[in-house]
Amino acid sequence: MPYRPKTTIEQWRILQAVVDAGGYAQAADLLNKSQSSLNHAVAKLQSMLGVELLEVKGRKAFLTEAGEVMLRRSRMVTQQIEDLERLADTIDKGWEPEIRIAVELAYPKQYLYRALQTFYPQSRGSRVQIIDSVLTGTAEIIQEKRADLVITGQVPRGFLGEPLCITRFVPVIGSQHPIASQGKVELAELSQQLQIVIRDTAQKPQEQSGWLKSEQRWTVDNFYEAIEILQLGLGFCWLPDFSVQAGLHDGSLQLVDLASGGEKLAPMALLSPYEEQLGPGSRLLRQCILAAHTNEQSKEIACTINS
Repeated sequence: MPYRPKTTIEQWRILQAVVDAGGYAQAADLLNKSQSSLNHAVAKLQSMLGVELLEVKGRKAFLTEAGEVMLRRSRMVTQQIEDLERLADTIDKGWEPEIRIAVELAYPKQYLYRALQTFYPQSRGSRVQIIDSVLTGTAEIIQEKRADLVITGQVPRGFLGEPLCITRFVPVIGSQHPIASQGKVELAELSQQLQIVIRDTAQKPQEQSGWLKSEQRWTVDNFYEAIEILQLGLGFCWLPDFSVQAGLHDGSLQLVDLASGGEKLAPMALLSPYEEQLGPGSRLLRQCILAAHTNEQSKEIACTINS
């Protein structure tokens, strides 16, 4: 006889929601279901398997050792189901009506805009949604597959990216900052200054870059806000060199002359979180982005040869 599953995909999704939300009440709000229905679904899941997956301590539910193993495997199964349904949707609709592209804030967007200029005449009316993301927020989008294309400075394990360019981060202060005329600055001394940082867009940010060493930090949403604060003579910030060219040119900003470690490099890459289900419009836009970088590199090579 063919094997008949004892459990359902819905039961596993409910278990995942209870764990991710930290309890039945929170998961009930998230799923718009009653708490009793979630309790019943998980209890039935455990009963059918004959394995205890969760134990409740106080108001929170915790995974058992067996539950951790089963949950990890269940996420793979539910993701495969989602990918399968997305593939069917792509096959059924053909050219996608909307393309979502998540872009790391540290990526120089002029390349993307050139690509969109090439893409537009062939876009067949597809809407394009550009999502700005920062640090682990970009990795989160990739892992949760919330965009068709992603430009990132950190390629998560298990994914492959097409290299695009390298962003150079430099330490910047306003020309009115007290250390602006000091000359060489030690990194330890800089860490004593107010640091302006860009907000990580992840739901659960992780400070992994090693740049956030200052005790006093102000957090802003984008480079423009950071630059405006710097121009008042307040704090320092690690910023992409392309974002501070105007300020360096007009003298309102200046580079911190670090005794060592004066720049940080972030390689940018283009990837698709679900390659097999990528629609024709997204594939075309990806080609346009890659071509924008290839054309720029060709120009740089030509200039070198001519000089």
